[in-house]
Amino acid sequence: MLAPTEGGLVTAPLHLPSAGPAPIPGDAALAAVLGYARGRRPLYYRAPNARTGRWAQVPAFGYERFDARPVPDGPLGEADILTAEGLHGRLRRDAWTAMAAALPAVQTLADDVVDRAAGRAFWELPEDEFSVLAEPGTVGALLRQVADLCAEREVSRQHVVAALHARHPALVPLLHDTTRWPLLPHVREGDSGVEAVIHRELLHAADAFAALEDAVRAEGFALTRLRLHDLLLWLSTTLRFAHAAADGATTAHRAD
Repeated sequence: MLAPTEGGLVTAPLHLPSAGPAPIPGDAALAAVLGYARGRRPLYYRAPNARTGRWAQVPAFGYERFDARPVPDGPLGEADILTAEGLHGRLRRDAWTAMAAALPAVQTLADDVVDRAAGRAFWELPEDEFSVLAEPGTVGALLRQVADLCAEREVSRQHVVAALHARHPALVPLLHDTTRWPLLPHVREGDSGVEAVIHRELLHAADAFAALEDAVRAEGFALTRLRLHDLLLWLSTTLRFAHAAADGATTAHRAD
């Protein structure tokens, strides 16, 4: 049974220990996500050949540069690197070349993850998929192999993971240092990695995340609950949550 909603607002709180001890109110979570997707900030722009410039409103966050980009066809390639750069910034030329060279090996591991999941979303997988006791061949073990491959090839792990998440937004968690560190203290003995923490939090707040996912989709943004978890954690740990929530409430009011 989904959490109740009233007037488009998610009323069930989301309990995310990785984001802090207090539950996140559902309506605040929705406003923060909408702020991430629709928020704008002023930018003063002046072309090099112009004497004066002008103010423009540009996206405040990465939704349009990353989440809204079309998913490329075929195997992982240059388009996936561009998508990852839209979220994490441009790679140096040598780093770009290294990532491009590593993508075929990453593709093999990604295919193994998809095969292992057998059509199930991340939050639909059993807990054993993120336990070292069930290894090898689990989703958790395969995702750890992706991280090991990035370290071995000296490739930016956050860019590789972003590319994989863009391809599989309901299966591959979007992790980077900013969100990994808050997850680490919640890892339990036997966990295959921080992915196990994300899995537990999605299960424990399943109804609230389902309601939030539906509410966000009703506003026109197709973000999976796996991405919503990452957004709420990132906004909270970087102290951007209040700004995004205020922006989301304002843009929603303007839309109305």
